[in-house]
Amino acid sequence: MIRLEGVSHRYGDRWVLRDVDLELGERRIGVVGANGSGKSTLARMLNGLVLPTGGRVLVDGLDTAKDGARVRRRVGFVFTDPDAQIVMPTVAEDVAFSLRRSGLAKAEVAARVHAALDRFGLAGHADHPAHLLSGGQKQLLAFTAVLVTDPDVLVCDEPTTLLDARNTARVAGLLGELRQQVVLVTHHLEQLTGFDRVVVVDEGRVVADDAPAAALAAYRALLLA
Repeated sequence: MIRLEGVSHRYGDRWVLRDVDLELGERRIGVVGANGSGKSTLARMLNGLVLPTGGRVLVDGLDTAKDGARVRRRVGFVFTDPDAQIVMPTVAEDVAFSLRRSGLAKAEVAARVHAALDRFGLAGHADHPAHLLSGGQKQLLAFTAVLVTDPDVLVCDEPTTLLDARNTARVAGLLGELRQQVVLVTHHLEQLTGFDRVVVVDEGRVVADDAPAAALAAYRALLLA
């Protein structure tokens, strides 16, 4: 369970979130809002990448401001641009890097990396230069490098923005198959079909929070206002 209690945040003099109270317990949760609404800041707060100026964020009772490392073991994060999180020269090395603090023996790390690459269709690219992959392959690598650590929650900040239609569908299918709780920030509203809940953010505040049909109707009305 993720709880946001009276959460506010500002960059300099600009408030980007104000007085957000949420409990996020459903398996599939969407977050939508116009550019600059505060939704990406909200997403980054869920695993402590951004800390609140006011209020607090709790993950299974752990405060992101005090227990950041433990929170990030529970909550994985996938960015819009996979190049922002690919850090090692080859595909296999990049996935193995995520397990560097796991305490596992080298053989076990290698086995987990191989299994993860096979699961996400990258086994044939293990020794390829990571930054020479296609856009879709890079995003799959980003997912693999996060999911190899087996987090309980996966937060995705517009992970299909840079992808073509085929790879967008592939990522959407992947998200639907995961055992993890998924919090998806997206402008592609069709990806929220079958989700349990959608939160609408506007000018730093939660203005709708409902089942997808009702929440997205409120969002569309907001865009037309």
